[in-house]
Amino acid sequence: MKKLVISTGAGISAESGIQTFRDANGLWENYDVMEVCSADGFRRNPKLVHDFYNARRRQLASVAPNSAHKGLVEFEKRYDVQIITQNVDDLHERAGSSNILHLHGELMSLRSMDYPYKVYPLEDPAFESSPETLIDGHHVRPHIVFFQESVPNMEPAAQLASEADIFVVIGTTLQVYPAASLLHYVRPEVPIYYIDPNPADVPSDVHVIKATATEGVRQLLEIL
Repeated sequence: MKKLVISTGAGISAESGIQTFRDANGLWENYDVMEVCSADGFRRNPKLVHDFYNARRRQLASVAPNSAHKGLVEFEKRYDVQIITQNVDDLHERAGSSNILHLHGELMSLRSMDYPYKVYPLEDPAFESSPETLIDGHHVRPHIVFFQESVPNMEPAAQLASEADIFVVIGTTLQVYPAASLLHYVRPEVPIYYIDPNPADVPSDVHVIKATATEGVRQLLEIL
């Protein structure tokens, strides 16, 4: 079975109503992104950051996977599908995809401040965390890769890209690094498809589908 590796960005979740950091000139709910999603910001004001991600979880509970998320599940009938996502939402999981690697963390999890690899999944999107929250005796933080932090899952993501028989990029500007560098790990003979309504400049051998994620995935299902 051929390996279909799919890299997804904010564009696939935007159609479900998930707001992105690039909306409103880099502000979300009147907060500077660097105050609520950076290592320095968390050190300065951990309560603000906890409150911000509590609100993101509540927003996530109000939306549902769209036809693009669901369409990717259909590929599993004929391919070994591996999804690498920059998104911290759980819409791929809720749509039914089997193999998802989150590059930038997960909204529906917290992790220990003392042991970064100890992750606590949350069942309730209404769960309110704070700097005082203890789980199993550990203070916790959002399970999010902040700006100024390394991306632990980049190495396994690069490995997946290097193993792809088909590589697909959906809903990203290809300007967010290190995620954008995944293209460089794809073998030269492997076909690459890029779905975006405003696609970035890409090499001429990349198959560009200029469409929203929902429409682009529908077209890709027909192609593949």
